[in-house]
Amino acid sequence: MVKTASTMLPLGSHAPDFSLPNVDGNTVSLADFQGKPLLVVFMCNHCPFVIHLREQLAQFGKEYQDKGLAMVGISSNDIATHPQDGPEEMKAEARNAGYTFPYLYDATQNVAKSYRAACTPDFFLFDVEHKLVYRGQFDDSRPQSGVPATGEDLRRAVDAVLSGQPVTDHQKPSIGCNIKWKSGCEPDYFTGQPAV
Repeated sequence: MVKTASTMLPLGSHAPDFSLPNVDGNTVSLADFQGKPLLVVFMCNHCPFVIHLREQLAQFGKEYQDKGLAMVGISSNDIATHPQDGPEEMKAEARNAGYTFPYLYDATQNVAKSYRAACTPDFFLFDVEHKLVYRGQFDDSRPQSGVPATGEDLRRAVDAVLSGQPVTDHQKPSIGCNIKWKSGCEPDYFTGQPAV
């Protein structure tokens, strides 16, 4: 399994704008979450790293949305090479996984590029002013690591945001499969690691 790390977008960055179709057919935009802390997760259906966290990610979404966190998942993979990550398949995955957050499709890959997303999953947590306060891993668990997925790192960051406390600057990058860029469209920050 080839591993790609998050680019670790600079803390304090403003959330780049987006307006993307959700699996329910509605369009979801950054403006919909004005005044709320927001977690943006770049993810997809097929990635072993996302599948490893799938159950815990669904539980995390339910738990923290009830506490006031806004959350969206975004799939940006090229469906010409990875059709299992397309919009119809995303609908089934959201239903089967029990995702309660919007699961959006980034067909142009422009949103992934604006966030400097590199891997799946890649987590970006913004405060109520939509300034980046955390970009890092869900926790130390990885596929076949024997370490249970708990979301410990992300939970600590979100709990701090929701309680008005500062988030630690000591953050470990998320690790996952590289985003499947369209041929010739790899962003300049992309490391060029082969697909998983």
